[in-house]
Amino acid sequence: VKVNWAPDDQLAEVRQNPSHRGYMRPAQWQKALGDYLQRRAERLLPAGQRLDVTIDDIKLAGAYEPWRGSNMQDVRILKDLYPPRIDLHFRLLDANGATLREGSAKLRDLGYLQRSLPNDNDPLRYDKRLLGEWLDLEFRRNKS
Repeated sequence: VKVNWAPDDQLAEVRQNPSHRGYMRPAQWQKALGDYLQRRAERLLPAGQRLDVTIDDIKLAGAYEPWRGSNMQDVRILKDLYPPRIDLHFRLLDANGATLREGSAKLRDLGYLQRSLPNDNDPLRYDKRLLGEWLDLEFRRNKS
């Protein structure tokens, strides 16, 4: 499984957060989400198949509201108004490198706060759930 990212200046999360507020910098959340995507996909794909995913755009769940004051500038506020969004392109290849399936997806979870994630304090939990649900739907073992 290979995960590629569009250049930072094309990613909404980076463009809309030019001061890199919060404790995770783009390289950190990109690595965390890429590693998660690789682990989850490897469990779903049959042996010998390869998946190439390119994240074309991403906006992580929540947003920064610096107008709340200097002590809140690095706090990501979670509201229905700020759902996670991921646009991606993928190619599924067989062991010989032939394309089995290719496509694009625009992932959105407009009700992300309505579905609980008990005992989960991962700051990327909503974004990971969005990717995990896409993988489950797109690459279930019984799907041709």
